[in-house]
Amino acid sequence: SMYFTIFLGTMEQGLLWALMVLGVYITFRVLNYADLTVDGSFALGGAVAARLILGEIDPWAATLVAFFAGGIAGLITGILHTQFKIAPLLSGILSMIALYSVNLRIMGKANISLLRLDTVITGVTRLGVEEKWAALVIGIGAAVLAVILLWLFLNTEIGFALRATGDNGQMIRSLGVNTNAMKILGLSMSNALVALSGALVAQYQSFADIGMGIGTIVIGLASVIIGEVIFGANSIMRTLAAVVLGSLVYRIVIAFVLQLGLEPTDLRLFTALIVTVA
Repeated sequence: SMYFTIFLGTMEQGLLWALMVLGVYITFRVLNYADLTVDGSFALGGAVAARLILGEIDPWAATLVAFFAGGIAGLITGILHTQFKIAPLLSGILSMIALYSVNLRIMGKANISLLRLDTVITGVTRLGVEEKWAALVIGIGAAVLAVILLWLFLNTEIGFALRATGDNGQMIRSLGVNTNAMKILGLSMSNALVALSGALVAQYQSFADIGMGIGTIVIGLASVIIGEVIFGANSIMRTLAAVVLGSLVYRIVIAFVLQLGLEPTDLRLFTALIVTVA
């Protein structure tokens, strides 16, 4: 039925974008760093994956390269902030602006179509998964894996140092932790996840576009805040799960208001209002 199709699409989008939301959570909540690189690194992931898939590279390999490309974008933001002493907000904006040109350079044009090409989503159907469930399987797999790995990481010694850097940088510095290295690590991890999300989303919608990253940070913040407000954030595991669920709830809300007759062009405005209210 129509409602099933809408529900399935909502779940797929919520899960594929959840990786980006987890990335935003790392910088925004763990590091206490408002990182605008996200708008550029999301599109970077899509651009890299699409360009490589177009060049007949294996889609899984293309997706992995996109992940590392995002890591490099975050690394650059981190270096601008820590080594060049540029404010967090501005360092992210500089990377985001630069990535606009980089992404166009990578794609060679404003958008790349992946219709009728192999993607990780068609790859899953080869394993015997029905076509309509393929994107959902990838979404669930990627989100669960990301949550477990992040949970394990944040409970290591380095993970604690990363969390302490955001909580109380001065204190953790006095204990001999290199907070600059922690910020660079956090920004790299965050943007790697964001680019991975962008790569999967590009394959899901069968195109990469120079504008696909616009407003990503706001969607990420909306999802993080919704998740924390509804599902709570009293432990690391609970927060990570809440953030993923927040991404799903955000998509459900969007689907609902579209059903009510909101114009799709008004979605960004609506998202900004959600964040403001939350």
